[in-house]
Formats: sequence, C-alpha cells, structure tokens
Amino acid sequence: MSLLSASSASLRPDVKSKHAPNNHHHSHFKAPKLPGRPKAITTGMSLLRNVKAFLTPSGSQAHLSGGGLDGAFTKAKTETDLFPATDPAVDGEECLRDCDGCTVHYPAKFKIDEDDTLYGHVKGWETHLIVGTGKTDWVRDVTDEKASVMQAVGRVGVDRKNGKIMLSASNMPNCAEGYDGGRRAEGEEEGSDCLLLPAWTLIEDVKPSQVDVLMKEVVEKSVTNSSPLGGRKALPLGNGESNGHAAVEDDAVAEPDLTGLRIGGANEPSTPSEGTQTPQDLSRPHEQQEESTTLAPSSISSITFKTRPIPHSYLILMCSHKTRDARCGQSAPLLRKEFERILRPMGLYRDLHDDRPGGVGLYFINHVGGHKYSANVMIYRRESRARNHLDASNGISNGALNGQPAITQNQTANPVAEDSTRDGEAVQLIWLARVRPEDCENIIRYTILQGKLVKPQRQLRGGFDRERGLLSW
Repeated sequence: MSLLSASSASLRPDVKSKHAPNNHHHSHFKAPKLPGRPKAITTGMSLLRNVKAFLTPSGSQAHLSGGGLDGAFTKAKTETDLFPATDPAVDGEECLRDCDGCTVHYPAKFKIDEDDTLYGHVKGWETHLIVGTGKTDWVRDVTDEKASVMQAVGRVGVDRKNGKIMLSASNMPNCAEGYDGGRRAEGEEEGSDCLLLPAWTLIEDVKPSQVDVLMKEVVEKSVTNSSPLGGRKALPLGNGESNGHAAVEDDAVAEPDLTGLRIGGANEPSTPSEGTQTPQDLSRPHEQQEESTTLAPSSISSITFKTRPIPHSYLILMCSHKTRDARCGQSAPLLRKEFERILRPMGLYRDLHDDRPGGVGLYFINHVGGHKYSANVMIYRRESRARNHLDASNGISNGALNGQPAITQNQTANPVAEDSTRDGEAVQLIWLARVRPEDCENIIRYTILQGKLVKPQRQLRGGFDRERGLLSW
C-alpha cells in the first residue's frame, strides 16, 4: 500500500485501512514528504483530500440525502437510543420473565451465535418491497426465481431515485386467479400481490413485465425510511422521554397502560366470522377500527396498478429460507405457531387470507442476512391517531391492570374508534434476532403493542423510528 493511499485512508472517517494500526498512536503519525514535490503542492493536495473527505458522505449519510427535514434524522448510537427498553418499575415483573407456558421449543441441536454484538451492523435501505409467491422456501437468491417479480426487480435494479430497495419474497398467495374472479388464460403472465413499506401499501397483481413501471410509478414516489412521518419534523434525541415513545409535536397521545397484561394460554378459538366482535381491540393502541370501518384509499395513486392500504396494524416478518439455512426452516413455523397461540385469544391473529382491519399479519420471507443469529424477526408498526378506550365494564381500562383477570376468548372489548379512517404509514421497524418461542409472549406484550425492547443488547439488530427521526444505520 503506498504512502499516499495510507494518508488518504487516514483522512476518510468512513474508510479504514487494514494495514493501519488501530490505536491512539495512529493520530500522531506524520506522513513523510513525497520526494520531488514542492511543499506548496504537497500542502495543496493535502487540503484537497481533506475537503473531499469532508464532502464525501459515509454509507449511512448517503441514505439520508433528501430525507428528514433540516437534517432531522440521526443515527441512534445504542439500542436504547433507538427504542426504549422495558423497566420492571413501569412495565411490571413480567418483562423480566420468559414465557413458561410455551407449547413449542427449538430442537436441542438448534445452535446459534450468542457472542457477537448485533446492533449497528445492518446496512441501510429506504423502501421494502415484499412479493407474494405462495411459497415458504426459495432458490438461494430469489432474483433467480424464473418468471418472477423478484427476478424482474433484479434486472431493473434495486438502487432507485429515492434510495435502495430491500427485496423480499414471501409466502403471501400469488395471484393464480385474476381479480375478475376467473382463472387466468393459458400462457397469461402470472402476477403477485406486493407490500410496499414504509408506505404501508398493498399493490395488487403485479406482473414481472410491469416491474419497471412499478418502480417509476409507485416505488420511487413513495415515502422512505428516512422520510419524516407525515411531513412532520422529527423530534431530536434527548427530549426527556424515557421508557416510551416521544410524542410528535401537536400529536401527543398517551400510550395505553398494558402493565400486568396476561396473554395467551387459552384454547385457540376458531377464526371469528365476518362481523363478529372480538377482544382484538385490547391490543390495538395504534389502529383502533371497528369491523365495519372501510379503509380510505391508499395515498399512493397509480394509473397502472390498483393499490390500497395494508389492512393490518402490525406486521411480523420471519425468515423461513431453509435453502439458505436449515435453522430458518425450523424456527419460522415454530415461532408462527407460538405467535398464533398468543394472538388468537386476543382477536389479533390474521392469517394469509384475513383482510379484516387491524390485527397482526404474520408472513414468512426469504434470507435477510445473519442466519447465525436465527431467528430473525422484523416487526413493522403502523402509525395511527386512533387509540383504544375499552369499556370499563369488562374490568379493563386502557389495558389490563395488575391483579385483574386476563381477557379470555369469551370476553368482549368495546372499542371507540377515534379518527379511524386515517391512513397510517410504518412509524417503526424493529429488527430482532436470536428470537426463541419463549420470547414470543413478551415480544407481543411489549415490542409489538408498545414499541419497547425486552432484551435490547441480546436481540436488537437495527431499525428506524420515523416519529423521532432515528435510524440504526
């Protein structure tokens, strides 16, 4: 490595030379003068290199270009800078205990890396496109799936005008039938429903030949992970909030008190029929809508594609890519079973064909990286001003209180929707790893429903909070 290269690397904060010593003595290193160059030229070149290094954005900075207002988005240095951690004094002793009534467990030989530091190593992206395939496993690289939307995305590229796309295949059903109710004609191109985040938009029946139009007409016009939520200026770090969400200016709404909530354990009831009232609204602090509520049209308009809001209030994405790592093929079905066991009695479970508003949508996706930290679970939380107020006659007010019975499948919560027609975007992504079935209960209680971390150092890989203007990358 030349002295010039070493000197340049030392001036770039985002470039580390593998040959340079990584200690405090490095700051005292004085590069020798290059032979045959006058001092004025050498000084001028050094100045130019410093200016170039100052003006060249690092990887994380590049993702923020054109993002937050007045440079509002900030890289959160630690796990708890990004999301609050649970506190037994506030959240109860339950936050310290794993589920002891789990019905499933990983195999005895299920081994993962327990030593690496997880937080801060996820590479940033701006939009997340999730493609329905009807499958739970795929070829090693999903862009090699023949005649698929993923293959078409690979051809047109994931680097777009509004930033990089994270592409995921999922087990959402593909469109074997056309939306007119009839079967597709023989030889007709098969389409896929797609989810676009953080826009919280479902795009119907996208065909591979339409992907270039999809990018220009929908994806590049959508909000991104570094877009301020609803055009509002994000609050900076250090605003005095602790163990809860920082409120956005002019939009301060108290989170429901779910302290002491006991979840799950009851026999799973059948999926409620349409119009049947359930206790689902106990746990919908961000999307309280009665079953009859019709969602307003998506904020993303398109000439080519039919779009609408994703009906769910929360999304759980679990890697099931067995071809890439057998552990993911084992963990995803077991976690889904445990999540379902807990969510069903609460009225929050939504299967692949359940479009009722609210609830938690559970999907399998392909490789996201870090299989040695299996299981990887990505949680998207939707923005909404709607908040739940449960009928006190059920013995519950804004969540179950300590000492009161848990809600059972026979109890009914009576929600009062506030501004329930307001569309919401994804306000947060919480990317967890090393998730085990015994973690699921507290992940639902605290992370999904309240946006808090139960095991921040052990489990958080990264994410964003668009309400507070924070990113992990």
